[in-house]
Amino acid sequence: MKKKVLFIDRDGTLVIEPPIDYQLDSLEKLEFYPRVFQYLSKITNELDYKLVMVTNQDGLGTDSFPEETFWPAHNKMLKALENESIVFDDILIDRSMPEDNAPTRKPRTGMLMEYLNGEYDLVNSFVIGDRQSDMELAKNLGCSGIFLSIDKTLNDNDIDSVIKINTSNWKDIYEFLKLEERTNEIHRKTNETNISIKLNLDGSGKSKIDTGIAFFDHMLDQLARHGQMDLEIVVKGDLEVDEHHTIEDTAIALGEVFNKALGNKLGMERYGFCLPMDDCLAQVAID
Repeated sequence: MKKKVLFIDRDGTLVIEPPIDYQLDSLEKLEFYPRVFQYLSKITNELDYKLVMVTNQDGLGTDSFPEETFWPAHNKMLKALENESIVFDDILIDRSMPEDNAPTRKPRTGMLMEYLNGEYDLVNSFVIGDRQSDMELAKNLGCSGIFLSIDKTLNDNDIDSVIKINTSNWKDIYEFLKLEERTNEIHRKTNETNISIKLNLDGSGKSKIDTGIAFFDHMLDQLARHGQMDLEIVVKGDLEVDEHHTIEDTAIALGEVFNKALGNKLGMERYGFCLPMDDCLAQVAID
């Protein structure tokens, strides 16, 4: 399976960008973006993304930005992140100036050619950053953008289509990435049944159920309603023979669609639910 990637900017995204000269060239200037430790560590521990830092550092290594002033703060930042289980798989730094128009400078993709070789799932990958150039990079890579900024706005309608979330909070990013894939649909056909199911685990309790068995429809409606999920089930079964094919095959298909919608279960807590209904008892448990 192809690996998904989070391409993450540094200044203004992981750390606060110094407001005067925009250079993080001393330990005194090192200030982390609010809640980045809490939620980027959850992303690292619970979700399956490769982490790649991509940053422009204008003139790094020149008299205006000597390397000896850059690395202490940069390495201190990396160590602090590592202490919270946040480790980058790759760190890419462009040292050019804007007027150089270097192919390696964001939003150009010169530093990222190894990620364009077809081995990564760029369609389901994201660029996280606080500048328009970060969102342009997302467009150039063929992935989506997450715009993170406290006080900045974008003014380019051409990149609006790549931005999936615009926020000032790492918590929102975590929740978006965590819940983004919790939908699925399945079509299962056998000699006895033809079943289509659509599921959104983070819905509002809407349901559209048609199995041909009214009481079974009613039971499945309750699953959606009390689980606060959106569920659509259409079943054509050989009810003229017996109901059990319809019920059994629907259960199998429902289990498959839940399994796919849940995806990676890292970070999921154990849960139990018991709902007495009339003269029957419905129970569900996830372990």
